[in-house]
Amino acid sequence: MNKSMSMGNSESTPSLWLTCRTLWQREVVRFVRQRGRVVGAMLTPPVFWVLAGAALDQSFTLPRGDAGDMKYLEYAFPGALASILLFNAIFSTISIVEDRREGFLQGVLVAPGSRAAIVIGKVLGVTTLATVQAAIFLLIAPVAGMGLSFMSYAATLAAMIVVAFGLTSLGFWIAWRMETTQGFHAIMNLVLMPMLFLSGAFFPATGSAKWLSVVMALNPMTYGVSLIRSSIYMNMEARGGVDGVGVWPALGVSLGFAALMCGLSIRSATRESARVLQ
Repeated sequence: MNKSMSMGNSESTPSLWLTCRTLWQREVVRFVRQRGRVVGAMLTPPVFWVLAGAALDQSFTLPRGDAGDMKYLEYAFPGALASILLFNAIFSTISIVEDRREGFLQGVLVAPGSRAAIVIGKVLGVTTLATVQAAIFLLIAPVAGMGLSFMSYAATLAAMIVVAFGLTSLGFWIAWRMETTQGFHAIMNLVLMPMLFLSGAFFPATGSAKWLSVVMALNPMTYGVSLIRSSIYMNMEARGGVDGVGVWPALGVSLGFAALMCGLSIRSATRESARVLQ
């Protein structure tokens, strides 16, 4: 009996990793083959960053003490990175609704694999794509006046992985509950886009209305953007205390948000499979 239990455990473990790897690989291959999606996800945030920077760079100045004034292109650069992560989370997790309509998702759910593996494989695939694209864009940080050392690049890369994982898990959780792509777009416009704009990505909380500052402080993405910004500068002096969020609180909230959303996604995938299979 012990032998049979051992064999059962040895078979379930490869099944978990095989499911994760297969869904991760499918996500990457699917992205590469969709050239329009590649161009849209890669170019939309940088174009917005350049246009907004050209319009506001001369009128926007944020004092930061001995480190000198911060111009808009520099301030909004971490926000552009966060935008890449968010847009990838939106464009990729909407495929969950399409997979349900085409029957692929039902096929995955009836296969002998863990529901957690389905979530983790999908989320890791999107996180990989989002981080790679943001890492490429990060190379032009000197254009915004930010010199990156190897340590700051590595720290920013790690920060983007955490933020991308949390945003993708959120997108998965929302998309799993949606019946149509129109419903997902409605939630995106109502929740996800305001999360980005009210995160300090494009304007600081200082000088805003008090209620808006409170909303930004409660927004988990505020801490993700702050974590990316902190990783780029690696010290508060150069960063100038732009958002008043410390590195460790930003890291703690970002990790907690990622873990919470991943847990909720796994819970939804486990409890609501019967509805999806209908």
